[in-house]
Amino acid sequence: MSRNSKKSVFIFTIVLICIACDQFSKFLATKYLQPGKSISFFYDSIRLQFTENTGAFLSLGESLSEHTRFWIFVIFVILLLIALIIYAYRISFVNRMKIAGLSLIAGGGSSNLIDRIINDGAVVDFMNVGVGSLRTGIFNIADVLILIGIAFILIFHHQTARPHHPPRESQ
Repeated sequence: MSRNSKKSVFIFTIVLICIACDQFSKFLATKYLQPGKSISFFYDSIRLQFTENTGAFLSLGESLSEHTRFWIFVIFVILLLIALIIYAYRISFVNRMKIAGLSLIAGGGSSNLIDRIINDGAVVDFMNVGVGSLRTGIFNIADVLILIGIAFILIFHHQTARPHHPPRESQ
């Protein structure tokens, strides 16, 4: 198998696993969680509560018109996902962790895009974490995958961006 074929398999395997995990979790949330009711775990540090979000992360853009949301959250996201996959395919396979990060972002983004397409512009969100009144917004597995992908890129870009200097000889 050629290097480009291995890279393609690597990228698309990560993307497909992300989509499968996120869509399955959303299926379970839709089936077992009721809107307006939450289930708490670990002394209320984790809550599962079903909601449909027509905005982006933490409902950003939810108040935009349906037409504007379509162009931003569907068309722009499609173009961004294509660009991410092309970029991941073009960078050196030596940077597997950066490619994995880009693939995680593409997988999470693709899964949320699928949600928007099949769910009339909305994404299923169902997780909330925090302590007491200090809590996150409601999110889903795709959001977590996107954040992990961003972390991979930041961490491994910094490591691979450093120039390599051979050790100096003592005089």
